Order: sequence, then structure tokens, then C-alpha cells
Amino acid sequence: MASTSQAPSPGARTAHPDHLGHVIFIAAAAAMGGFLFGYDSSVINGAVEAIRDRYDVGSAVLAQVIAVALIGCAIGAATAGRIADRIGRIRCMQIAAVLFTVSAVGSALPFALWDLAMWRIIGGFAIGMASVIGPAYIAEVSPPAYRGRLGSFQQAAIVIGIAVSQLVNWGLLNAAGGDQRGELMGLEAWQVMLGVMVIPAVLYGLLSFAIPESPRFLLSVGKRERAKEILREVEGKDVDFDARVAEIEHAMHREEKSSFKDLLGGSFFFKPIVWIGIGLSVFQQFVGINVAFYYSSTLWQSVGVDPTQSFFYSFTTSIINIVGTVIAMIFVDRVGRKPLALIGSVGMVIGLALEAWAFSFDLVDGKLPATQGWVALIAAHVFVLFFALSWGVVVWVFLGEMFPNRIRAAALGVAASAQWIANWAITASFPSLADWNLSATYVIYTVFAALSIPFVPKFVKETKGKALEEMG
Repeated sequence: MASTSQAPSPGARTAHPDHLGHVIFIAAAAAMGGFLFGYDSSVINGAVEAIRDRYDVGSAVLAQVIAVALIGCAIGAATAGRIADRIGRIRCMQIAAVLFTVSAVGSALPFALWDLAMWRIIGGFAIGMASVIGPAYIAEVSPPAYRGRLGSFQQAAIVIGIAVSQLVNWGLLNAAGGDQRGELMGLEAWQVMLGVMVIPAVLYGLLSFAIPESPRFLLSVGKRERAKEILREVEGKDVDFDARVAEIEHAMHREEKSSFKDLLGGSFFFKPIVWIGIGLSVFQQFVGINVAFYYSSTLWQSVGVDPTQSFFYSFTTSIINIVGTVIAMIFVDRVGRKPLALIGSVGMVIGLALEAWAFSFDLVDGKLPATQGWVALIAAHVFVLFFALSWGVVVWVFLGEMFPNRIRAAALGVAASAQWIANWAITASFPSLADWNLSATYVIYTVFAALSIPFVPKFVKETKGKALEEMG
């Protein structure tokens, strides 16, 4: 989809206070896609061990079922922009809501392992769509003066979705007597966990009927009067709407459609700036962050924590993730992107190294020794906190800012694809690596966190305070 980086006209810089509440509602409704993104990504955490037991599969097969959703994510993210440019942002949201709903029902009522995997792919496609449509739509309907703050709704919704999924899983597990396969509402507890996502999915679909289409899309299909009406809704009455429409149309005409071939050049296939974007994406995933959200319950149970407590720890980790994300939002424009990234890398190295040390000890009566158990638990929370306040937010900010205008869309697509692939690699490999040597697995993640420390100052340029046109 088209970028929305064109500078606003003076008359469009502020929204009338009477309209701000309506704009917040619109942004929050669109951010429900982010909530479902987070919820669907992490809800599987509560079902991992039950799926292993019910279908009697090994770690390698189990990992593929968990990770297969990421294939759908990559396809959804790659195609969402074109779909939205053809049929509109709202229709695209409604398609995603239907896919989320279908995935939730199918995942809760699978016939076999193969169709569970299929429903996971469908849910992944919806995640990919939501990851693209939400931020683009919010940027296109937000008054320029509030665009940054309203844009942060998407990331906030994702981490809240992760936390809520873990809280719901914990509550359902307790209701089932602490057994993931215990009976609950005529199903096994893990099936209910996956099926509950129907509720926010349907809500997302209903909310999509209550919010307006993007003025930018309406102008692209020649509906100028309707675009003016929506601009009046979101920006107030004290704006020259003819001038505002002309400004948006001018920006749309000036934008270049970047293609994959524009990224080629240099000594190693891609231009250096593209490799830097890929590097940021890969480092963000190779520190093992998604192990904390896909497998944390399994991880804690593997070192002797009972299932109910392991689900509670997954929830507290999600709360720490929210806290870290809020910290990043507060400081990313104040201290800059690079300092936050470096602070986060150092904190992640400490947290991951302590986890590697704790997991190196032999289990006693099926549990880690008391000291090592507490160190592992605290270190896991430290790791998630430092990731959330740095790389979790900063990488997406960098990717949105660092590329020259001429290649921004295509370069961002390549970097995002690299991120999904890296996410898949970590997600698919963790169960087998953990069976091999859990401590060594965390040593690998620690090494990648350590390598990110020299990578940032050597290759990444600060983008704080710079206009997008300055990137070259």
C-alpha cells in the first residue's frame, strides 16, 4: 500500500477536540487487528503439551505444527497491501476477521493433526494481513498532529493481546483442574483455549462496520466527496478540505512504486542498506524472543514447574512485555533509536546468559535446584523486559524510517519477510534444540544478542529527528 509520509498542510495539523474522541475510537477499532495478531500468535502456548500428548508426536513434528502459522503470516503480509489497494482497507479488515474466526473454530475442533496445521496457516494469513492493514489504515485516517500516538495503538494492542491470551489460558487451565486435556464445556481445555479467539475475532468484524473507509483509498477510486466527508469527521471543520484533498492526491501522484529490482546492487546482491534492514530483522528474532511466547509454558514444565504455575509465569512475562513496550514508546523519540537498541542488547545478553547458566544444572526430583530455578525465572523476565523496551519496538521504527523513499516499500517488504523466516527458524527449531541441550540453546541466543551490540554502532545510522527525505 502507499506510504503516508507526505508533510501535512498547516490547516491539517490539529484535530478539533470534538472529533478527537471519534478518531481515538476509529484507531482503537482498527487496532483490534493488532490485538488478534498478538492473541493468535501466543494462544498456542497453552496447547503445546496437550497437542503433543493427544496426537503422540515428537518434538520435530510438534514444532512444525506450531511454526506452520508463520507461513500463512508471510503470505498474508505479502499480499495484504495489494488486496487493500484493490478492495479497500475496511473490506480487507473484514476478510481478516472472517479468517480469524474460521481459524479459531477449526483449531478448536480439529479432526487430526494435519487439519489443525491447516487452520493454523489460515490464522497466520489473518495475522499477516492485520500486521499490514492496521498501521496503514491508522496512519491514513489520523490527523497529522496525533498520528504518532495513534499509530502506537497497534503495537500496544499486540502486546495486550499476548497478555490477555496468557491470562485466558491460565484461567481455563484452572477451570479444568490444571490439566490441559481436562474436560471443559464438552471439549478438552486446550481446544477451548484456541476456540475462545472467536470472541475478539467477531468483535473485530463488527467494529469494522462502524468505522469509515480510508480517505486515501476513496480518492484512489475517485470518490472525492466521500473522502471529504471522512476528513471532516476525523480532522474537524476548521480545515480547507479542497486543499487537503489536493495535497493527498499530489502526494499519491509523487510516490514511486518501488520494486524488487530497485533493491539490487552492491557486492552482495542487495544494496548495503537492505542488508542492514535484514540484519536488524534477523537479530530481533534470533535472540529467541518468540520462544518466550510460543513455548514458555512448555519450557517451565520441562524444568519441573507445575502446569498452572507455568501458565501464570507466561502471563507475568506478558505483563512485563507491556511494561517494556510502554517504556520504548516514551523514550524512542527522546533518547533515540540506537541508544535504546544498545541498552536492550546488553540487558538481553545478561538475561539470556543467566538462563543458560541456570538451565545447565541437572534436575533434582524433576526440578531445577531452588536457586537456579529462581535465577531462571527472574532472568526470563529481565530478557523480555529489555527486548520489549528496545528491539521489540525500535526495529519496526528503524525499518519504517531508514530506507530511501525510492525503495522504502520494497525494502521494508524484504526485511519483514526476513523477519518471518527468522521467526519460523527459531520457532521450528526450539523443541528439538531443547531436547538436545536446553542450556546450549540459550547460549546460542545469548551469542546472537551479543553480536547485535557491535552491529548497531557499526552499521546502523540514527534516524531520530530526521525527515524521511533525508534517508539515502
